[in-house]
Amino acid sequence: MRIIAGSLRSRTLAAPPGLATRPTSDRLRETLFNVLAPRIKGAAFLDLYAGSGAVGMEALSRGAVSVDFVEKAPAALKVLRGNLERLGLTAGFQIHAASVSAFLRRAASAGSMRERYEVVFLDPPYDLAREYAVTLGLLGDSAAGLLGDGALVIAEHRRKEHLEDRYGSLARTRLLEQGDAALSFYAAGSRLF
Repeated sequence: MRIIAGSLRSRTLAAPPGLATRPTSDRLRETLFNVLAPRIKGAAFLDLYAGSGAVGMEALSRGAVSVDFVEKAPAALKVLRGNLERLGLTAGFQIHAASVSAFLRRAASAGSMRERYEVVFLDPPYDLAREYAVTLGLLGDSAAGLLGDGALVIAEHRRKEHLEDRYGSLARTRLLEQGDAALSFYAAGSRLF
């Protein structure tokens, strides 16, 4: 794994051992960021189920103003911290060692002190299919206040995994398929992408 573009281009990243964490492939990450290019510079980015942190670090490399990484697995957190250190990143990010649903509920109840995100990426383990509905449901309902104006929520999933077209205020606006993986893009409310 490597950073594809930006200030950290071509720097390598480690991945957690085993099959519990499935890093987003370089090719799919490149596709994702080609679509997101006009939105990344200066954006607040939320990387849910962060794993190695490759997606959030790509966002930082391409000019995101901040990235919040949310990950609960100890092995993944160790690799995530090691990757940040290896890249020499010391600012512009926060790591939240918590489950995604707990983080979203806590952040949503924080009132005006909470961060508002322009881009949210989620990539739960494929075997935990229920996490898609739970997380997208929270982002489209009780945690919708975490989304900034014109925010975009992207879910990486198995190509064969069925995600709904709507989750509360989130509406799917685009579906990109690549190999066995897919990216579903959701816009909040009536904002379209």
